[in-house]
Amino acid sequence: MRRIPPSYALASLLVLALVVWLAVGDFQQFQSSPPENNAEEADALPRVEVNRQQSTPYIPQQVLQGQLTAERETVLRANVAGYVAEKPIEQGESVDQGETLLVLDNDALPERLQQARDELALAEAEYAGAQNLRRRELISQPELLRLQSALSASAAQVAQLEKQLEDTRPTAPFEGVLDRVQVELGDLLQPGEEWARLIDDRRLTGTAWVSQQQVGKLAVGLPVTARLLNGGSLTGEVSYISSRAEEATRTFYIEVALDNPERLRLAGGSAEFTITLPPRQVHTLSPALFSLDDRGQLAIKHVDDENRVVQTAVELVSADTERAYVTGLPNPVTLITLGAGLVSPGDAVTPVSAQEGGHASTD
Repeated sequence: MRRIPPSYALASLLVLALVVWLAVGDFQQFQSSPPENNAEEADALPRVEVNRQQSTPYIPQQVLQGQLTAERETVLRANVAGYVAEKPIEQGESVDQGETLLVLDNDALPERLQQARDELALAEAEYAGAQNLRRRELISQPELLRLQSALSASAAQVAQLEKQLEDTRPTAPFEGVLDRVQVELGDLLQPGEEWARLIDDRRLTGTAWVSQQQVGKLAVGLPVTARLLNGGSLTGEVSYISSRAEEATRTFYIEVALDNPERLRLAGGSAEFTITLPPRQVHTLSPALFSLDDRGQLAIKHVDDENRVVQTAVELVSADTERAYVTGLPNPVTLITLGAGLVSPGDAVTPVSAQEGGHASTD
């Protein structure tokens, strides 16, 4: 009988022992350790970096470019013809309401007025006597009516002459500054001819145009700050918003009332108006987080309580190159700050807090 070499027998024993050990080891592991399917499934979910935040109060503003005008300004015109006899107020001086601004030659109007008043007194006496005679039927009714007509004509003549005399001494319709006086002593003014302007610039009116998108946020009474070209500023409020847009530009006309206590010479110039809008609760985030939803609206992706991706449309309140202020998100919200482009709404994800230094999936 041929003998098996000792080396072959040793090798066979080692192989057999290895097979038995592997079989027994796998079986014991199968019996003692159930498969960790949940852990493997979690490891398979995409990882996104998140940041949980609360909304904060924000005071939005609208900035408009516009013009400044005096709150009240009127052109002074002559009501009667006459030569300039006096200039009691010089150009640039302040005047009170009712103060005489100019004196024209009255062409003997005081004497003519006195004559007309005497004739009126005579007409009143004659009419009173005629009434007594009529009650005793000593005069006819037509005669009484003739005297009444003469009385009315005399009263009208007095009123006309009083108005002409008043017009020779035009007065200030309101408190202001006499501006751009265009007459000298001896000049002849004709009815309707402009001779000066009166400006009340203690308050200014700012005018501007607002787009259709912006006008809905404005309201009368909102505070306004006007920044002037000289670096100064004035404060006031929105005083008027037009109800209809301009057809050519589709913009709305607005006015703001501004205090000018120092009477700075600003009327006719330009200014920048900053309108402070009512405060709102907003979330502050990076503009890089914006996406577009199926309707083409600005949206933000975030994670719900079940770690699923949600895409919510938002309203952009304000933005600059570094941050954006939006409304429409739940409060608080878990924003996806990294990896949002690799997941879709409804996807289950593994959120990793940005504060913990986690890393989102990149493939």
